[in-house]
Amino acid sequence: MQTARRLPADPSAEPRRPILTVVHQPTSSCGRVGAMLRARGHALDRRCPMHGDPLPGNLSDHAGVVVFGGPMSANDDHLPGIRAELDLLERAMTAEVPTLGICLGGQMMARVLGGRVRPRDDARVEVGYYPVWGTEAGRRHGLFDGEMGVYQWHKEGFDLPPGATLLARGLGYPNQAFAVGTRAYGLQFHPEVTHEMMMRWTTKAAHMLTWPGAQGAPAHHAGRHRHDAALGRWLARFLDHWLPAA
Repeated sequence: MQTARRLPADPSAEPRRPILTVVHQPTSSCGRVGAMLRARGHALDRRCPMHGDPLPGNLSDHAGVVVFGGPMSANDDHLPGIRAELDLLERAMTAEVPTLGICLGGQMMARVLGGRVRPRDDARVEVGYYPVWGTEAGRRHGLFDGEMGVYQWHKEGFDLPPGATLLARGLGYPNQAFAVGTRAYGLQFHPEVTHEMMMRWTTKAAHMLTWPGAQGAPAHHAGRHRHDAALGRWLARFLDHWLPAA
């Protein structure tokens, strides 16, 4: 199944080079991240390697790479799609192409850099809204300041890889955001999730809401009402920091 497609930039924005966006299911959305990138003048070159889309060998025509979340594991390198994405991330970071990994994407970045990806020993997950706190480095980068409620949907976490700087930490899964140099960032949480995406996830994957540590659907709605506006403002600042003039 071929799912690659190009989503145009906002015609009112100054045109910029496209962003390579990697998703993991044919129905996956780039959500708020995609909308904000298009509003900044970037078309989205959307690929789904897990369903047959090839990944570009040369990234010089792209302003950046975003690898989103998915139900697979960063350790599933027996799957050709995951192997291709691990190779893509290694090439992008080596070439210092601006790179962003979200949830599974961040876990794959950590693995490429030598960190382990694994579940907690007690199998507790994070599904819903949970607090994270900026580290001193996160505050120094101007990316995190104090406590922030973020949307999570994962059963594995990553060790901080060698050479990376921890920017935000959490309780259940301590490593929540890291930087490698000035162009590559890995996030454990999901700033891209829209209301429609949350409704789809909590419906189609409702069984996960009963897993240890997960929050029920009412808590997802309450958490969104409380935290989403601030998370959207954070994402806008983050993207401007990540791609200041690409």
